[in-house]
Amino acid sequence: MAALRTDAESFTEAYAKQLDTSDPIANLRNEFIIPTRSNLKRKRLGDDSGTITLPETINKILPENDLTFPSTYLCGNSLGLQPKRTQEYIRKYLDTWAYKGVYGHFQELEDAVTDPWVTIDESVKKGMAKVVGAQEDEIAVMQTLTANLHLAMCSFYRPTEERYKIIIEGKAFPSDHYAVQSQLHHHNLSPSNALVELNPPDPNTSYIPTSHILSTIDAHASTTALILLPGIQYYSGQLFDIPTITAHARAKGITVGWDLAHAAGNVPLSLHDWDVDFACWCTYKYLNAGPGAIAGLFIHERHSKVSSKDNGELDYRPRLSGWWGSDKSSRFRMESTFRPTPGASGFMLSNPSVADTTAVAASLSVFDQTSMTEMRQKSLRLTAYLEHLLFADNPSPKTAGDQHQVRPYTLITPANPAERGAQLSLRLKPGLLDKVMKVLEERGVVVDERKPDVVRVAPAPLYNGFTDVWRFVNVFMEACDEAVKEGGSVGESLMVEGGEEKGAWAEVK
Repeated sequence: MAALRTDAESFTEAYAKQLDTSDPIANLRNEFIIPTRSNLKRKRLGDDSGTITLPETINKILPENDLTFPSTYLCGNSLGLQPKRTQEYIRKYLDTWAYKGVYGHFQELEDAVTDPWVTIDESVKKGMAKVVGAQEDEIAVMQTLTANLHLAMCSFYRPTEERYKIIIEGKAFPSDHYAVQSQLHHHNLSPSNALVELNPPDPNTSYIPTSHILSTIDAHASTTALILLPGIQYYSGQLFDIPTITAHARAKGITVGWDLAHAAGNVPLSLHDWDVDFACWCTYKYLNAGPGAIAGLFIHERHSKVSSKDNGELDYRPRLSGWWGSDKSSRFRMESTFRPTPGASGFMLSNPSVADTTAVAASLSVFDQTSMTEMRQKSLRLTAYLEHLLFADNPSPKTAGDQHQVRPYTLITPANPAERGAQLSLRLKPGLLDKVMKVLEERGVVVDERKPDVVRVAPAPLYNGFTDVWRFVNVFMEACDEAVKEGGSVGESLMVEGGEEKGAWAEVK
């Protein structure tokens, strides 16, 4: 694949379209419903007939003032777009429920798009295993992200008098903090002496070097029971060195878990080969299963074996147990003795939401048309192109980003492509965010804001292209220009505790 150009031509829309034309997975954009500008502005879902009008011009080039023009949606790090086939999958689920009732649990239908409900969670494990680099029996599709973190920690956080600390990232998503702190309280431990927070060694940046993480592990190794880190930091977009950190911690006898909310479906993972103990992720960001959709759990095979003791009792890892985690061969005998299913499925509690799992199946069927390696190759080019347009000197400057002005934004995401995923986080100068976001919204550009001054931009390789990136940058720079002219500050940006303001989060777990 040809290297990206960096000359004057690289700043033109024609070049962006040329890159889209040569993109080997550009056709996957047709698998998604891209909201039109008019649909983003509408105040009710249905038209006069009560039906939702879907965009028919997703890949057409239309005048920008035409409200039927597709929006520029670069917000898959908060909520992924809906695959077109999701509606078919959900409709068939509803039809099965309507026509078959309880028989839908067990009856196979000739035109079904999923397995019968009783095994639907099993049917999505293969696709999910491909996404996160696991064996099928190491995967369970269940619960929600924070619930799965709790379930995993109930099994893996086994504090002793000597080893009781948990190491987490200091600016981790708040739900992770709440979960870890509540686990400590559950064991009558205080976060003041049992919680170790990893923060950037340079307080003027958001970057946490791998060397700093490893040295922190070394400093607390003899007293640490568990490390729980994000695969990708939700605010800065930094991709952590999962294999190196995992190997280092495990060599010290420390259990390692990962929150992969921003990594699953975004970057290639090899959880089994990296010897990760456990990992959890959601499916509504890069996995496009819909808001609040069912989550994923990885348990390494060495932790999920079931064997028999000499006295006939079963030997398995302690956990919080439930009906759907019991052995399938005896599940419907209604026995009171828990016999876990070998593998991650043995950690399940209740039967999973069929509607949710159906949406996951629809999304994974799109992932089956490519590979995480191919997606990563495109993602690296998308973010490189985005960074180039934002920070390179344009020979024909017209906007706030030209070389004759101080750019009113900086990049807080690592410059090294190997240390980031699809997301670039831009910190604006103080006082600009509200105006910039207003202009972006008016122009049909959807990105994520984090108060007080950060814009998170995430081109998703499944449905975003280089023209999306080009259009975002042009509108963003014009928005910055307008905000600066209206009197926004061009001074130094302020870092607030946690990198956000209370109530500013646009994503849930």
